[in-house]
Amino acid sequence: MSNFVLTCGSICDLSNELLSSLDVKYIPYHFYLDDKEYIDDLGKSFSNEEFYNLLKNGANPKTSQVTVNEYILFFEKFLSKGKDILHIAFSSGLSGSYNSAMLAKNMLEKKYPDRKIYIVDSLSASSGCGLLVTLVANKRKEGANILETFEYAEKIKYHIQHWFFSTDLKFYIKGGRVSKASGFIGSLLRICPILEVNKEGKLIPRDKIISATISIIQTAKKIDTYSDPNIKNNLIYISHSNCLKFAQSLKNQLVAKYNKEEKDISIFNIGPTIGSHTGPGTVALFFVGKEREI
Repeated sequence: MSNFVLTCGSICDLSNELLSSLDVKYIPYHFYLDDKEYIDDLGKSFSNEEFYNLLKNGANPKTSQVTVNEYILFFEKFLSKGKDILHIAFSSGLSGSYNSAMLAKNMLEKKYPDRKIYIVDSLSASSGCGLLVTLVANKRKEGANILETFEYAEKIKYHIQHWFFSTDLKFYIKGGRVSKASGFIGSLLRICPILEVNKEGKLIPRDKIISATISIIQTAKKIDTYSDPNIKNNLIYISHSNCLKFAQSLKNQLVAKYNKEEKDISIFNIGPTIGSHTGPGTVALFFVGKEREI
């Protein structure tokens, strides 16, 4: 049995059931609604439906990254029991949480000199990070040791393709992902921009599409454009922020037009931490493909 623990943050936007089956532990992020603090525990204590309904009714969301002290307390639970740790962190291009995890690692290595702590900058977000976690968990299940698993994670993370589109630009404008001028014009013309997470782990706009229907078609086509025939992995993850019908429509496109097996495609909720920045109306597609170029 493996003697190392695989961990991640709740920004992975997977289900509690899947993480449990993969034997992955997660540290919860925090979010705020009108200055009241909540824990993002993947929907256990605060449902995604309730969260997005509050946003629609005008609640003001904020998030905070996991602190160094929180990482120390979380990691020590395993180190004190003689376990090594491999942690998959939220993209450093979108959050300072990776840096906090590294600071915690450096401090804990002095206290536990016989233990190994590896931190992976996932360069990923939402269920894209979740897909990386799944792949790494499967690698561990195959019998890889902690160093082999870490090296695999560092290589495969650049192949996790992220493609998003949004039917509501309000929160992208608020967070500075889309300029106010572009956002105003986009909202007026009902533009649904397609965005990508690049090789630096940053979210960048790629295409301007009119209507959600066309955005779904164009997002599905990314499978053809960015698939890598040399990588044998069929897993596809889709996440959505309170717009299941669009997520299901994207899945249907992949099954009907791109010959993807329905069993290989999983749909997850975008939780409150990521959802505070996307708002409702975002759909994201994640798959293992070509190495990110931009």
